[in-house]
Amino acid sequence: MDLMEKLSILTTAAKYDVACTSSGQQSSRRGTMGSTLPSGCCHSFSSDGRCISLLKVLLTNVCRYDCQYCVNRRSNDLPRTSFTPRELAELTIEFYRRNYIEGLFLSSAVSKSPDDTTEQMIEALRLLRQEYGFGGYIHAKALPGTDALLLQRLGQLCDRLSVNIELPSEQSLKLLAPDKGRQSILRPMGQIGQSIARFQEERRKYRSSPAFAPAGQSTQMIIGATEESDYQILRLSEGLYEKYRLKRVFYSAYVPVSQSRLLPSPEGFSPPLLREHRLYQADWLLRFYHFKAEEILSETLPSLHPQIDPKSFWALSHPEYFPVEINQADYHTLLRVPGIGPTGAKRILAARRIRSLDFDGLRKLGVVLKRAQYFILCSGRMHEGLRVKPAGVMQHLALLENPLLAFESLEQLSLFPS
Repeated sequence: MDLMEKLSILTTAAKYDVACTSSGQQSSRRGTMGSTLPSGCCHSFSSDGRCISLLKVLLTNVCRYDCQYCVNRRSNDLPRTSFTPRELAELTIEFYRRNYIEGLFLSSAVSKSPDDTTEQMIEALRLLRQEYGFGGYIHAKALPGTDALLLQRLGQLCDRLSVNIELPSEQSLKLLAPDKGRQSILRPMGQIGQSIARFQEERRKYRSSPAFAPAGQSTQMIIGATEESDYQILRLSEGLYEKYRLKRVFYSAYVPVSQSRLLPSPEGFSPPLLREHRLYQADWLLRFYHFKAEEILSETLPSLHPQIDPKSFWALSHPEYFPVEINQADYHTLLRVPGIGPTGAKRILAARRIRSLDFDGLRKLGVVLKRAQYFILCSGRMHEGLRVKPAGVMQHLALLENPLLAFESLEQLSLFPS
């Protein structure tokens, strides 16, 4: 098998791993502009905000595990191949020299053992960093069950590490991936988190301290393969952020790749992409808006509403907090208003030191008045021309016990006209 055949197989095998900014799903037809599927490209963002292209590839798709949700599982009949560390390093460098990519996203199936596969990944990255002098962005996947010393070496050669938690509960993991254990995933995640914290502390004291995954660590969860609720998923994500200092939790809508009776039937099944989108929105609230999972959902309301974003739904369900006076509210209160994000809230605080803000001023600051106008006051006045008066909306919500039913009635009132 020549190198290009290996590249085709191993980039295709990597497309279901979404622990980077974009997945390998085809967004346009083959041969048209914008299609990243044939070349195995994905994208990430550098610390200065630039979007960078990465070669997204597996070291090998030969796997000893038989995870039912994985296309590379042992029992699946598909072409198998592997790169040698030298082949992968040379391929990455040649792509970089031709300006196809700016970095590498490297994952792998587990061929002989986690340690053996990790050693090959380390050798490929060592060749890139030390022999070829490659200084570009590298995101490497740490395999569950890998020895701590190997993880330490891997983290010193890459910018970001990730350990996929795969499924939202230990029960689902035992059912669909019996070769993996919850602790085999959380243990390396904890080791990476401790090493990153230690590196950051040492770097504050000594600038010459060796780097360890300076871009942090992330993880991935598969959504829709098992029956966990959105509430369970958000609570797990919140715990991972707090305990392991993750930079990002990625959510992957399950794509049928197996005929297993333990998984949703492929016939008539479509990936829950809208649910994935809502989870990303709720995750954003956890990371940047100081929300708690219990504020967004609860045991009695375990699912995100499909027709409205989580922040707007929270605001509609809590009329006691609104309307907010823009010229008096503090930063955290402003963050709770739909249409106002961290940047907008900071701009409001800075601008009102000079003068009182009106709705035109908010529009110039980038506030999305299409949503915010129903929840704010400017100098005690509401926005003129509202089709639904905010006071009426709040009273209507207060009379209803079920927020979902309240929203159904609000839809008929055209609360958010286009």
